[in-house]
Amino acid sequence: MNGSTIHLYGANIDTDVILPGKYLNLYTPEELGPHCLEGLDPSFIQRVRTGDVIIAGSNFGTGSSREHAPIAIKAAGISCIIATSFARIFYRNSINIGLPVFECADIVAAVKSGDTIEADIAKGLFTVNGAVFQAKPFPPYIQDIINAGGLVPFVKMQKKT
Repeated sequence: MNGSTIHLYGANIDTDVILPGKYLNLYTPEELGPHCLEGLDPSFIQRVRTGDVIIAGSNFGTGSSREHAPIAIKAAGISCIIATSFARIFYRNSINIGLPVFECADIVAAVKSGDTIEADIAKGLFTVNGAVFQAKPFPPYIQDIINAGGLVPFVKMQKKT
């Protein structure tokens, strides 16, 4: 992924601002995506482009355990999220829907919103402003889930073999 834009946010971004509760009656990615980050950054959906990256501080995805939040992020076109740390349930929900999430405090401190990022998701390698950042890559099993598009498609593929 080359030439993607960074959308930088702070710490403790909770699922209620990622996807406000009034949209919990929506279910499909097509319905959820247009409301991504509406509670935090109402203009986000107009600026985001397919392949862009969210970078944030610590405890990203805190709050409720709803899958709606990572589904909305992925449906909005975000290719991955890099944060100092993630709320545990948000992290796993993201993997389960095929949205790569990486912990890398160094990159959070070194970038600004609007910077361009090049990413090698499989290697957890990111380049911004000539600086290279290494996040811990996913183990092969988790990478297979992400490559399949999430846990459900991964399991369906396993049943076919």
